[in-house]
Amino acid sequence: MPTTHLRRAAHRRALFAAPEGREAARSAPGVSGMVLDASPHLLVVAEAGARGAETRIAMSEDTAIWHGGRGGPAALRPGRSVVVRRTGGGRADRIWVGIGRVSGTILACGRGTVEVDMGPHRGRAHVVIPPSVLGPVLVRHPRLEPGYLIDVICVGTPGGPQAVRPGTSQPGYRAADLAAPEAAAPVPRELRGTATWFGGVEGEWRDGASYPAVDPEGDAGGCADAPTGCAPMPYLSIGSQITVRNDCAGLSAPVPVIECGCTAARFCDRCVECDASPRGRIVELTPAAFAGLGGDLAAGCFNATVRPGGPRGMEGPW
Repeated sequence: MPTTHLRRAAHRRALFAAPEGREAARSAPGVSGMVLDASPHLLVVAEAGARGAETRIAMSEDTAIWHGGRGGPAALRPGRSVVVRRTGGGRADRIWVGIGRVSGTILACGRGTVEVDMGPHRGRAHVVIPPSVLGPVLVRHPRLEPGYLIDVICVGTPGGPQAVRPGTSQPGYRAADLAAPEAAAPVPRELRGTATWFGGVEGEWRDGASYPAVDPEGDAGGCADAPTGCAPMPYLSIGSQITVRNDCAGLSAPVPVIECGCTAARFCDRCVECDASPRGRIVELTPAAFAGLGGDLAAGCFNATVRPGGPRGMEGPW
């Protein structure tokens, strides 16, 4: 890896390392990590990137558990990854076990499998699509062909990610045919569109956002070959702060930009979680941030408003 990339990675870790100790972790409603122990009333999690910190989360009969669909306490096995959304009182409201997401450009299709290029930051994924899931996936992704985009919600298995449902509807164009906005199109101060989530950075940085318009010039951290997307957006840099609002839940929080969202920029789609959003993915959040803002990881998206900078008077994580 070039020296400049090593310096940039070290700079990101210094800026966005998860806070040490349990007190900082308790303030965040969204938690991701690995199950250490579980009983009917208590979940013990080793938080991702928290340098060995353990978090104890109370559960109740009302706690909803997802594991490829509706699950139960038996899914909370030690060693499995989880994302937990807590209530204001700290109790587990919803738990997603082994959830993952694969989105990107289709490279190849086999019998019940798809090879996906998820972009320069996330590499490739080999996704299994069981026969029981293929029908629903084809309804929203009718072109399972190389060159087209795919977005599926998965559950982790020993053999890799297994699709359980489509994440969003497939755009009708090839990934390379995305039409850029007009050069003279005004850039709004507030962006409205779709917020989704992504994985793949657990344990390296604290949770944050992948932003589709990171400046490719200088040391801003953007990708030189990233598409411009279908909506005009202001250029930001790695380390910038944005305010993300879930327009469906009415929740907002400041979130740091930790990655260039070059894959998200290729999706000119809509979220219809609570209404039809304007076209374009304007932010991808890490799972804990997405869940903490009221998003359902299995649903895949929420209608969002994004504004560069942090809101006045708002401190702390989501």
